[in-house]
Amino acid sequence: MKKKNLSVKRKIRNFYYKKLDDPRIKRIYLHFKKKLSNHNTPNCFCVAVSGGADSMALSFLAKCYSLENNKKVYFFIIDHKLRKNSTLEANLVKKKLKSFQISSNILTIKKKRKISTNVQSFARDNRYELIIKQSLIKNIDMILTAHHSDDLIENFFIRLLRGSGLKGLISFSKIKSKVKLDDAIFILRPLIDIPKKDLIYISKKTFNFHVNDPSNLDDKFLRVKVRKLISNLEQDGLTFNNFKLSLNNLSKSNYAIDYYVQKNINDNSSYLKAKKTIILKVDFLRQPDEIVFRSFSEVIQKVGKKDNFARGAKVENLIKYLRSINNYSKKTLSGCIIQKIQNSVVIYPEKS
Repeated sequence: MKKKNLSVKRKIRNFYYKKLDDPRIKRIYLHFKKKLSNHNTPNCFCVAVSGGADSMALSFLAKCYSLENNKKVYFFIIDHKLRKNSTLEANLVKKKLKSFQISSNILTIKKKRKISTNVQSFARDNRYELIIKQSLIKNIDMILTAHHSDDLIENFFIRLLRGSGLKGLISFSKIKSKVKLDDAIFILRPLIDIPKKDLIYISKKTFNFHVNDPSNLDDKFLRVKVRKLISNLEQDGLTFNNFKLSLNNLSKSNYAIDYYVQKNINDNSSYLKAKKTIILKVDFLRQPDEIVFRSFSEVIQKVGKKDNFARGAKVENLIKYLRSINNYSKKTLSGCIIQKIQNSVVIYPEKS
């Protein structure tokens, strides 16, 4: 390697390590490093970069980690095409990262139609779809995201407003979760316990750059309304520690329910692997409602091989139908055919 290249490499390494002399940044980096170590982060992973302050902070922390541990890290910037300046912003983020010796790739969402509703949901789903596609190509099995404690609280309230059950309310609190049912790719949220203000601090003190998303101030989005609600609640005493305590208590309850869900599946169902069929015994539907609901949702997902569970209302209606005495006609749900035969229920895949 030429002396000039060695000098540049040494200079950039010193830049990152010097920033870690800041006590606040070092504390967060040590927290970040511990989360990656606790979840067996592989030698190759990727970082989802939006250009916001939180993802720029994550980029800094991931770069430090890669330098210290000789890890290969891919940085993926998403051009969502939902704003006229999105391509300009993506290129600007790429240029800024490059100036700090971070090589990145821009992944562009191809918008086939005008999106007027669920814009943020559309952007999120397509963002993950693109990153997963690239991860499969490059044999990456872990995606790091910059979700933080503010996101955790916001998602709880959003799901509460949408009528989510216990499992839905706590699902976002998991540090590590699977992206898709059939893909061995995981999302890791190593900053889920860190407040956004700390990530803004890191972004400002390191790269001194981030992109402002105007949608974060637009009241037409539920997330913005919830954010303002939380801000008011904080003035009345809502703290992250109190919220986390309640979330931990809910998680314990959810763990207990999951135990009986798995017991119901193990004791009261049979899987015929050759036929890809599950047979439910009569006692499967005789358990408490929440146990039956979750158990049934899991077996439907397993047979139908869907990434997401079937909608709750449809599952509840089908369970009610199966619990009735004289209903034996075939029903379909989430890629499955469900039929009651005497006292059993047979579930098998729809033919493609």
